[in-house]
Amino acid sequence: MHRFFLKLEVPVKRIYAKEEVCIGCRLCEIYCQVEHSGSKNIIKTFKEETPPPSLIIVEEVGPVSFALQCRHCDEPYCAYSCIAGAIYQDERTGEIIHDPDKCIGCWTCVLTCTKGAIWPDRRERSVAARCDLCPDREIPACVEMCPNEALYLVDED
Repeated sequence: MHRFFLKLEVPVKRIYAKEEVCIGCRLCEIYCQVEHSGSKNIIKTFKEETPPPSLIIVEEVGPVSFALQCRHCDEPYCAYSCIAGAIYQDERTGEIIHDPDKCIGCWTCVLTCTKGAIWPDRRERSVAARCDLCPDREIPACVEMCPNEALYLVDED
């Protein structure tokens, strides 16, 4: 259902980047991987486990660096195109949800994401990976741990 028609109970949360202070250190990627790992321990994540893919990617274009992750779009083409129903929009929050158990790895969502913010997670079986706003945290790990405060969380109506 189009968000235009949804009556959201809470504002939509989105992460934005301040490119003027992002230095491309990629710590957001590392902390994202740790947050989504089995151990949630930085040493174990990279030394003892197969680390999950980062759900945020730092892009560099010339001298400019910025973080790219799911924008939880008002018009989620990834959800509209998902033939398995694995990606959908939460009717209460407007957040775009991904259920990896339903994902069949067809990559239609990767092709239709206008932000380029979905990519393959090939650890166990090929499924889509995208930012989930760290549902077990009040503030996503990438935002909280960025040393330059280049990422910020916004509640949008």
